[in-house]
Amino acid sequence: MPRRIVIMGAAGRDFHNFNTVFRDEPGSLVVAFTATQIPNIEGRRYPPELAGPRYPEGIPIHPESDLTRLVGELGADEVIFSYSDVSHETVMHKASIVLAAGADFRLVGPRASMLKARVPVVSVCAVRTGSGKSQTTRRVIRILREKGRRVVAIRHPMPYGDLVRQRVQRFAKMEDLDLHRCTIEEREEYEPHIASGGVIYAGVDYGAILAEAEKEADVIVWDGGNNDLPFYLPDVEIVVADPHRPGHETTYHPGEANLRRAHVVVINKIDTADAAGVAEVRRSIHEVNPRATVVDAASPIFVDDPSAIRGKRVLAIEDGPTLTHGEMKYGAGVVAAMKHGAADIVDPRPYTVGSITRTFETYPEIGTLLPAMGYGDEQMRDLEATVERTPADLVLIATPIDLRRIIRITKPALRVSYELQEIGKPDLTDVLRSL
Repeated sequence: MPRRIVIMGAAGRDFHNFNTVFRDEPGSLVVAFTATQIPNIEGRRYPPELAGPRYPEGIPIHPESDLTRLVGELGADEVIFSYSDVSHETVMHKASIVLAAGADFRLVGPRASMLKARVPVVSVCAVRTGSGKSQTTRRVIRILREKGRRVVAIRHPMPYGDLVRQRVQRFAKMEDLDLHRCTIEEREEYEPHIASGGVIYAGVDYGAILAEAEKEADVIVWDGGNNDLPFYLPDVEIVVADPHRPGHETTYHPGEANLRRAHVVVINKIDTADAAGVAEVRRSIHEVNPRATVVDAASPIFVDDPSAIRGKRVLAIEDGPTLTHGEMKYGAGVVAAMKHGAADIVDPRPYTVGSITRTFETYPEIGTLLPAMGYGDEQMRDLEATVERTPADLVLIATPIDLRRIIRITKPALRVSYELQEIGKPDLTDVLRSL
């Protein structure tokens, strides 16, 4: 009899582990997925068109809160933990729940789940969400393009819609974002690549995605999500560390695994972190991966009209996942407000509505920032209403995209952007020299 499997996930690594390890494995039968972190995933099914002939009815997706019941009712032999950016302590709490319910608890390793490409792969991952993967990826792509390489980016999955239609997604023009009905979170990751003239793939089936991307690439850049491991075997493995959260590089899963595997570690945000935090991260790298090349970097912020901030009561909108499960206390919007003399940062919590209110209830440590949550039409409407209700003189949009293209903001607003700048040598040009 095949072992009965439940996969714990968040609509990303869980589907990839299923596709690469379990889908065609006769000794295993996946009887359920569970979902957390991302809203509106549970209650659906992983469709039979993607699950394959062994699963003619697909696979149900349940809320993670049902895990103990599912292990018993479905007779699960094993539970596979398959999502990212959680503390080591949290992973073992989940393991304890599973063991107490009577099943084995397991993590799928890189060797079993990484796919091998026919062209070189540079991966950009991190020790935590919000460390600076996006600007590091953009910098890597610019360097490779300057060397004359045809570069295609492949993004960690964000399949929040119709999974069959999202099996393989290619984004090369802005209209593709509308075609695929992208959420704010998806647009934040895809739009900067398109704006720079690039091509980025994403979706659900990363074997099929790789086959398409290889047709138009000399080099593939894996643009990681959360602090997950790469889905493809990298020739150069770059990991970004964040000195604003010193110690997290060795206490979160799978960020510590990324740190230990890295060929290159970028210590980002040196311009805004305190010296003690930078020193602690540097010590961690030396202790767990002394062979890694260390690149120092800053992520300076740019504001269209800095003088407009002075004396204003500011609403700072930051990247959603960075503030929620990424646990960052502030980002580029707060830095810009403080640097340019804002009178106050307005607390949006008394003015939130609907799903935004529930986000603050789930993540009360967010504080006086507004996370740009937009996993669907309802949440985007709630975000728009919250911005409208908050009594601010100025909105600082410190997200990777201009939210004014997605939601209506009637208040005066400024974009806050940031790019990666290496400090000293070695730099990313040096570590990419062989490609």
